[in-house]
Amino acid sequence: VQLVESGGGLVQAGGSLSLSCAASGSTSSSEVVGWFRQTPGQKREWIAAITWNTGAGAITDDVRDRFTLSRDNDKKTVSLQMNDLKPEDTGVYYCASSNTFTNQGSLYNYWGQGTQVTLPS
Repeated sequence: VQLVESGGGLVQAGGSLSLSCAASGSTSSSEVVGWFRQTPGQKREWIAAITWNTGAGAITDDVRDRFTLSRDNDKKTVSLQMNDLKPEDTGVYYCASSNTFTNQGSLYNYWGQGTQVTLPS
């Protein structure tokens, strides 16, 4: 499974970004796509996850009122729409795949290279 993130960038507080994760290769064992955020000096943080099959998803409480998650099975993409962005949203966002619906990063088998989201503090 190959995962490629896109859509990051520099944005002002209150702005929006839509991150995309494109999956390719053998995705038969990749039931779930998750999003994680990594900031310098901090632990990698789970943000959201969605299943390919049913589209059932979950988003961490911290951003649930601002972020939404969707997937396009035909295009094999998962999108993370981020609204009303705040400086604390700054970080590298990674998508990853797993055969388990989980917020535990250790259970994700494949990872993308990440996309940087930056908000001036």
